[in-house]
Amino acid sequence: MPAFVFPGQGAQQEGYLRRLAGHASANETFEEASDVLNTDVLTLDTAEALRSTVAVQIGLVVAGVATVRALAAEHLTPDVSAGLSVGAYPAAVSCGALAFDDALRMVRKRAELMETAYPSGYGLAAISGLTEHELEKLAADHASEGRTPVYIGNVNAPRQIVMAGANDALDAFIERARAAGARKATRLAVSVPSHCKLLAHASDELLDFARDIPFRAPVSTYVGNRGGRPLHTPEAIRDDLATNMRYTVRWFDALTVMIEMGTRVVVEAPPGQVLTDITREAFPEVSALAANTIAFERLAATLRRRIEASDR
Repeated sequence: MPAFVFPGQGAQQEGYLRRLAGHASANETFEEASDVLNTDVLTLDTAEALRSTVAVQIGLVVAGVATVRALAAEHLTPDVSAGLSVGAYPAAVSCGALAFDDALRMVRKRAELMETAYPSGYGLAAISGLTEHELEKLAADHASEGRTPVYIGNVNAPRQIVMAGANDALDAFIERARAAGARKATRLAVSVPSHCKLLAHASDELLDFARDIPFRAPVSTYVGNRGGRPLHTPEAIRDDLATNMRYTVRWFDALTVMIEMGTRVVVEAPPGQVLTDITREAFPEVSALAANTIAFERLAATLRRRIEASDR
């Protein structure tokens, strides 16, 4: 069965929305989003716009929903939807739990809260080659020396983990991780300390905002960020979306659950490829496809062939 997955902040690329333009369903999605937000969403993928957390997060939601709608027009719908961080919003739309216009309003509020809380001086760093336990110990040693704390933000794979914190602290921690045997340690194109307690207050504000947004029971399976498990009620999905900025994203747990449920084809919405690479490495028997790597007009045909092959 197919799963649709949606990347988080850091996947953005200049021009990624404009590359989707031309497909009728994508164009309709852009027009709807522009009307809801009172701005031309095709301006959200310029080099200047990509410096804004608000523009990036909104753009990723728009790209994800445009992809879902284009595939739905070709009678291709997911059995499972999941997204990393802000990617959870198009995932909630994909499974029918949240209307697109409400997702846009909620993610705009989310991004504004995050950007206001930490307008500069903070971010994320990706560490490869060390386990969560090893990084927890390194972070504890780092803090015990009187340094500004850093936090585990994402567990994307057993040895692919994202740390959150202040820029100076992250730069120092990168050197510590490399000295401890990290295969790779780099900063990400994210300017806020996502998925840690630094965003607890912003998360509480978003949860209050979300109480007035209608959620529905999903028509297909939604797998959450915080626990990496399927969520079945409107209330649980609302809570997952509103609070994921303050808790560690358990992406590898979510991916493992999807495979255990019977997923054999995973398609990642533009502009991401990291979730595809994680799937291919951890579960080589699963067909993983990054929509960003093929022409948008060929996506439906390519996905259909992958699904047919997995059913043999």
